[in-house]
Amino acid sequence: MNLQGWIAGGWSPLTLSLWVASWAGTIALILGTLVAWLLLRLNLRAKWFLEGATLLSLVLPPTVLGYYLLLLLGQRGLGPWLERLFGIRLVFTWQAAVIAATVAALPLVIQTVRVSLAEISREIEESARLDGCNEWQLFWKISIPIARQGILAGGLLGFLRALGDFGATLMVAGNIPGRTQTLSIAIYDSLQAGDYASANQMVLILTFLAFGLLMIVLWLRQRFEAR
Repeated sequence: MNLQGWIAGGWSPLTLSLWVASWAGTIALILGTLVAWLLLRLNLRAKWFLEGATLLSLVLPPTVLGYYLLLLLGQRGLGPWLERLFGIRLVFTWQAAVIAATVAALPLVIQTVRVSLAEISREIEESARLDGCNEWQLFWKISIPIARQGILAGGLLGFLRALGDFGATLMVAGNIPGRTQTLSIAIYDSLQAGDYASANQMVLILTFLAFGLLMIVLWLRQRFEAR
């Protein structure tokens, strides 16, 4: 398989990876921003437990994370219920790859966005409350605009994490060429087959994408810290 073959139409590993990472990064950004905001606002004794739960997928081995997701979405979990009510089967589909990549990306998004939200001056928030803002208006009209660079950086990190996910995606979505074979899995396949030329090309693509987006994240963080 050459470079033109990956890019030209269909679910090539490159296009599928970008598709999955875009969905996963977007979902992780929305959920991660809400969770980060709630963690800053909640005043519970069990808050430490919630914080630990948000970081769990970051420290678990990818195969363990994939195993839990497989149990949750498979025939011993929600699989039969989802198939009966909605007629959908998630395991071994690109949607399962999105779920796995989202779960893997969430901790990075939460931690990055949380730092940005925590930097917002309490005086600004109190002034907004005095002007009649409720918590939702405060979040949407004050917190989001002020922390937008940090939130964008969190979204890009989530996209990068989703783009490079391997273990959890492989266990939940499988390795089906044209349907669930992402770029990371295709690299593994090429190495197993001894096709080092294809593996090298795919590695370069993934490296350039990751490096370019990482530079944007660092630039955004530098701008945020310089304010």
